[in-house]
Amino acid sequence: MINFNVADLGWLAPFLILAIVGMLLVLAEAFFKGTDRTALVGLTVAGSLAAAIAAIVLYRQLPAGASIPLMGEMLVADRTGYVLTALFCVVTALTALMSPAHQRAHEWQMGEFYGILLLSASGMVMLAQAANLVTIFLGIETMSIGVYVMCAMRRRSRRGNEAAMKYFLIGAFATGFLMYGMALIYGAAGTTSLVKLQAALPLTQNPGLVVAGAFLLVVAFGFKIAAVPFHMWAPDAYEGAPTPVTAFMAAAVKAAAIAAMMRVFGIALGGEIIPYGTLGWASPMVVIAAITITIGNISAVRQDNIKRMLAYSSISHAGVLLVGICALGLGSPTANAGLVYYLIAYSFTTMGAFAVVSYVGSRGRERLLVDDWAGLGAQYPGAALAMTICLLSFGGVPPTGGFFGKFYVFKSAMEVYDGQLLWLVAVGVVNSAISIYYYLRIVTAMYFREANQPFAPTRSPGLLFVI
Repeated sequence: MINFNVADLGWLAPFLILAIVGMLLVLAEAFFKGTDRTALVGLTVAGSLAAAIAAIVLYRQLPAGASIPLMGEMLVADRTGYVLTALFCVVTALTALMSPAHQRAHEWQMGEFYGILLLSASGMVMLAQAANLVTIFLGIETMSIGVYVMCAMRRRSRRGNEAAMKYFLIGAFATGFLMYGMALIYGAAGTTSLVKLQAALPLTQNPGLVVAGAFLLVVAFGFKIAAVPFHMWAPDAYEGAPTPVTAFMAAAVKAAAIAAMMRVFGIALGGEIIPYGTLGWASPMVVIAAITITIGNISAVRQDNIKRMLAYSSISHAGVLLVGICALGLGSPTANAGLVYYLIAYSFTTMGAFAVVSYVGSRGRERLLVDDWAGLGAQYPGAALAMTICLLSFGGVPPTGGFFGKFYVFKSAMEVYDGQLLWLVAVGVVNSAISIYYYLRIVTAMYFREANQPFAPTRSPGLLFVI
């Protein structure tokens, strides 16, 4: 039985702000007349930033290492959760700022988009503060259902409708795997509390259920973060969805799924419950991480479409994040901080890159081929410089945030099991070098080739602010 404590609501202020403002925006659209939705954008940004500020204030009130159970141990208040909550809220605000210009240019002006955006972000906050498998399931579904809808909002786009349908079907499969995995683990331990699972699983009389459940959770989260071989939906979904939604999917949705994995594999299934080298989750995950990093990069090299290239790049980054998840579950003391830093650097870099993609497109046409970007550096040096910085950060070139993010994640992997993950770190470093090649293809086109046709970028104060 869940014990409700009114005092817990104060610690849940970011979630409550996002959920309440999101529902109000959805209702407001039903009574809203006209095509100017500037007020809705302003309320979305204000609500997101208010939730981010609340998260920062609550973070400062918690001592380092402290955690407070909330809502009958369904949620938890800790510093990691509030940092990730602030990240999700800021990314949501940036997405809202990017969206009006793209909506006008591509004729998908729908005011309910902003309410759904905030409700989806509220699901991410649930994942950041989850302390129970049930909460993780609810958070993932709240987040995912909103993203399915946002993918399909450009109704006249055949690719957009196809992307939404693929994403929805794959998401449904992932939900099935997630539920089955949670059910098996509950059957083995008799509880869904993450902290109680950590104590109960080593004593279980049904280790086979734990192993099977852990495998199913690896598969489910693999779909959510687009890890190989569960990644086939990502390139089509990223290409077909509206660019602001693609940015939100690549940055916030992936970060939220990693936040859930940090809770599950770092707490409930962490430590020596299923040791490395046995049929535990760590053994397949290290292999999946290596394959994901490699396949993502190899596939990106062959792409001429920038959104598909960034999609495969995102798959490769998912592999790097899995390296950090392995290190976290296997006891690295720095893996948690390394993952959080990487998520922050990756999310802001992703938002910046897709903001430039949206900016370069014009008159209902997105410039998505590498050749379309020829001469951008000469005509619009600011946009070209912003894209160059983002691409170098993706590649892990010092002194960008992407370099330090990869450094901290790889360092944490080298700390566990006497360096037995060193080979995985080597795979990551080699692939980071490979990735620079296809990132530099875009840089070369922008600075060293003449424009095929004049640019007419989308001018929007919000979009320029994000860039």
